[in-house]
Amino acid sequence: MSSPWPMIHAERAALVADLEDLPDERWATPSLCEGWTVQEVLGHMTASAKDAAAEAEGTPAETLAQFKAQLNATTHPPGPVDAMLGEAVVHSADIRRPLGISRSYPEEELTRVGDFYKRSNLIVGTKRRIAGLKLQPTDVGWSTGAGPEVSGPMLSLLLAMTGRKAVLDDLSGEGLSILQARL
Repeated sequence: MSSPWPMIHAERAALVADLEDLPDERWATPSLCEGWTVQEVLGHMTASAKDAAAEAEGTPAETLAQFKAQLNATTHPPGPVDAMLGEAVVHSADIRRPLGISRSYPEEELTRVGDFYKRSNLIVGTKRRIAGLKLQPTDVGWSTGAGPEVSGPMLSLLLAMTGRKAVLDDLSGEGLSILQARL
């Protein structure tokens, strides 16, 4: 399998492009990460394993500048590098969605992240959350699991897989109530 770093770097660059002209007051918007603002999530993405709060202490411009300085970095906490691709995709959606910014993520990225998360209970507990369910995206050629189906856009399925309740309205199927109870 190819290295995910080019995809991670592309996602970081796309997020910077989306945030460069964001007015300062919008940085305080609650993200999809419960209890974190948009600025705090970007600080977390900058810090990786370090102190995320410290990375988001300054002004929005300072937080963005610190993130930009890491655009092409290949350092990461212990664990699989695909976890970093998951972070890049999911956390950028955590930021974009509440701000009303949309992005068409490449199918290869979405399915690679789905393949990683479906086997992992690492930190976010996805494997347990989706056990006994079939996830069927409506926009990409990927699926996983067996059992009552949950369908919808792949990005929304990934966000639900990682515990984001805000995307439940994007999803449907006989397994939705089961997934909802696990979020």
